[in-house]
Amino acid sequence: MSRSSFDPARWRSALASIDRAEVAVFVSGVASMGLEILAGRLVAPEFGSSIYTWGSIIGVFLAALSAGYYLGGKRAAERATYGNLALLLLNSALYVALVIFAAEAILASADALPIGARFVSIVPVTLLFGPPTFLLGFISPYAAELSGGDVGEASGRVYAVGTIGSIVGTFLTTFVLVPALDVTLIELGFGALLIGGAFWMLGLDLVKRPRSDHAIRAVVIAVVLLTAFVASSAGLTLSTAVRGDTVYETQTPYQDLRVADSDGVRTLYLDGQPHSAMYLDGSNEHVFDYTRYFHLPYLIADSPEEIDDVLFVGGGGFTGPKRFVADCNVSVDVVEIDPEVIATSKEYFGVEESSRLEIHNMDARQYLQETNETYDLIVLDAYKKDQVPFHLTTVEFMRLVSSRLDSDGIVVSNIISAPSGSASQFYRAERKTMNRVFASTYAFTTSGASVVQNIEIVATKQETNLTERELQRLNDRRSVGIDLTEAVSGYQGDVPTEDVPVLRDDRAPVDRLLDPMLGRRYVIEGAENDTANGSTGPNASAPAGAAGAMATPERSALAG
Repeated sequence: MSRSSFDPARWRSALASIDRAEVAVFVSGVASMGLEILAGRLVAPEFGSSIYTWGSIIGVFLAALSAGYYLGGKRAAERATYGNLALLLLNSALYVALVIFAAEAILASADALPIGARFVSIVPVTLLFGPPTFLLGFISPYAAELSGGDVGEASGRVYAVGTIGSIVGTFLTTFVLVPALDVTLIELGFGALLIGGAFWMLGLDLVKRPRSDHAIRAVVIAVVLLTAFVASSAGLTLSTAVRGDTVYETQTPYQDLRVADSDGVRTLYLDGQPHSAMYLDGSNEHVFDYTRYFHLPYLIADSPEEIDDVLFVGGGGFTGPKRFVADCNVSVDVVEIDPEVIATSKEYFGVEESSRLEIHNMDARQYLQETNETYDLIVLDAYKKDQVPFHLTTVEFMRLVSSRLDSDGIVVSNIISAPSGSASQFYRAERKTMNRVFASTYAFTTSGASVVQNIEIVATKQETNLTERELQRLNDRRSVGIDLTEAVSGYQGDVPTEDVPVLRDDRAPVDRLLDPMLGRRYVIEGAENDTANGSTGPNASAPAGAAGAMATPERSALAG
């Protein structure tokens, strides 16, 4: 725009014509939906991102908004002023400061509540996000009252503007902010947006009365918000979770990612749960014992020396792929959906692509549909305890996997379930599903007890029918590079599957099958002589999040 075309008076007139009440509605829409998306990222490290977590978040936000709409509508005739709109926005910003400062401690303390695991996330979500969402609910009826004119027309216009704001908040947070910025910085941005909206509401009143109560309150809340952000950045927030020294952390489009070092072990956490670990002294030993089980196909295959091409579905810290490349004469492809996980594995876990290790950044099912490659072994390592991508569990997916295996190919599926009892439903359904596709299936538990644990399902395209004794003899005769005696001792025979479904694309009730695991202890076996967090054996107990042998709380998850 040229200097001659710029007319200050015209711009002031245009700005003055913008309805202040509708600005407040738009800002509240952006903030409320943005905070709802962020709530999922904040809650996932503690409670996972299951259907119950997201149902709790959505339900709390809808309930708080509804209560705000109702009470705001009753009070609008008497209290609808631009000053009160500003006050609502400022008080909401104050609660955002509380979220920044105390969210981690509030979320962690919910573990002590005597509430079923399925419902416990409702309490911290209500405490953290209920009040600000309730206050933002007042704004639409207040704005409709201030708009004047026909009630129906004013209401329609206000709710249309609010919905547009919600759409902007949803897409902006999902596709722009979360992939690019830390959650705390995004929270600061929403708090600043609410304060900026309050200043807009006050308008000329700030010029006429710069020391008014509203102006002073706005400045004080801005200082509180900034202080909470600085404290969070400095690690001075209320926190009860200590899981080693953080080396790196970020928000990815898919999850919260953190790398932490503790007692000589580096661990990759995704949504607060340990996914991979390695020793910092350069040792190539397995920290988590279940990754040793990926070598079981070398016992089951008729000709283990013919296992040349291997595909891993799920990367994490690339423990399995690295070990296969180092110890076996194979070429390994890895499919990992999260680009930040790939970058982190290269930077902090010593992963290097080469002619024998190739990484593909895409969804596993999409990769299998598009590739022309066939493999001797496929390892499915993309499941979590409470976050299972159902499209990687179904009979249609297993048929796709089978089509990408050679005629004598083998698949290993690393799942988290219990070998028996009500918590075994997902394991038994997955095994029943794989039985529909593959000629033979085996299962191996990683813990002796009937607890929630990693269970390795091994399926072959050929009839093999090996017994536990035969596998032990093969382990004694074959040079696998890893002693699999303990792995074979977890051999599972046939299991009852009459009460569980075959998982299909059009009906895969994974969440229902996982439900009985809520509230159950999840045991991760660690390598012998593991010293992480002071544990000294394969069944030592350690806090959730520690690398090595551990018994984790019910919401822990591990996959990769």
